[in-house]
Amino acid sequence: MKRHLNTLFVTLDGSYLRKDGAAVEIRHEGETKMRVPLHNLEGISCFGWDIGASAALMAACAEAGVSISFHTPHGKFLAATRGFTSGNILLRREQYRRADDEAASVAIAANMLAAKLANARQVLMRAARDHGGKSPERASALGQAADAIAVRIGLLGRAGTLDSLRGIEGDAASTYFSVFRHLLVNHDPLVRISGRSRRPPLDPVNALLSFLYVLLMHDCRSALESCGLDPQCGFLHRDRPGRPSLALDLMEEFRAFLADRVALTLLNRKQITFADFRTAESGAVLLKDDSRKQVLAAWQERKQDEIIHPFLDERVTLGLLPHLQARLLARHLRGDLDAYPAFLSK
Repeated sequence: MKRHLNTLFVTLDGSYLRKDGAAVEIRHEGETKMRVPLHNLEGISCFGWDIGASAALMAACAEAGVSISFHTPHGKFLAATRGFTSGNILLRREQYRRADDEAASVAIAANMLAAKLANARQVLMRAARDHGGKSPERASALGQAADAIAVRIGLLGRAGTLDSLRGIEGDAASTYFSVFRHLLVNHDPLVRISGRSRRPPLDPVNALLSFLYVLLMHDCRSALESCGLDPQCGFLHRDRPGRPSLALDLMEEFRAFLADRVALTLLNRKQITFADFRTAESGAVLLKDDSRKQVLAAWQERKQDEIIHPFLDERVTLGLLPHLQARLLARHLRGDLDAYPAFLSK
């Protein structure tokens, strides 16, 4: 259990939350683990299969405008309780207003993409530093790609339209994936990538990346749901029926830092090999069912790692990053922050 951004995150399975005067009390196996004054909170997020709350606490939270959301231990959104207060509709109306205003959308999307490119550049530079000494050719290719991405980051700040942002991001993504093969050091000729392919993925590396991106998207969607934002109304990705556009926006910051690094770890350690994939008649390369479980386990393990959040300057698990960024985005939309502070890895 820990507080970030006036949100109480409860991760201890078996916990029971109840109202204790003007505070929320978290009890576990008959013992009080924590008491937090309700007026200090704006949200309570529970992660576990067996975490409950009393009706009295839910009523008090509804009256105080504090949301309570319930998630699986892996972060999938299950349900939320909210009262009749107008906070969420005001937040969503502001979200819709910004999404309809191209200049406002560009300001948010540019920060998200700048973080995406900076985090991708960090992955390239880290690989060049860790493995480049064994292959000057690899180090040179990674360094040149990192330099090219740095130029694209500078261009984002001068882009005035969403189409311009998309063009710059597309060029940077093409550069990033053109050298992605140099990040693989397991020397298996069957596990290679020659560029990004999707719908369907045409090689094992793309199949693994696509699966991890789906997991990341679901985590971002859950995070947005839990703080009252509409996951379908994005700033960079525009409206399309059934598409969680804002979740796709939010996940951009985490693609390289979370998903790509999990994929590279699994492949370079040979925890996932060519034998873990199958090729469908359509040519699509897919993970086998048992291998998906292995990837899911690695994904959940990675989310338990901790870092110092660069904006909050607090120690947090990687699994909470989408939730914290969703709440920072909500704060920006409410006017509490002048700009959206997208996540930057160090």
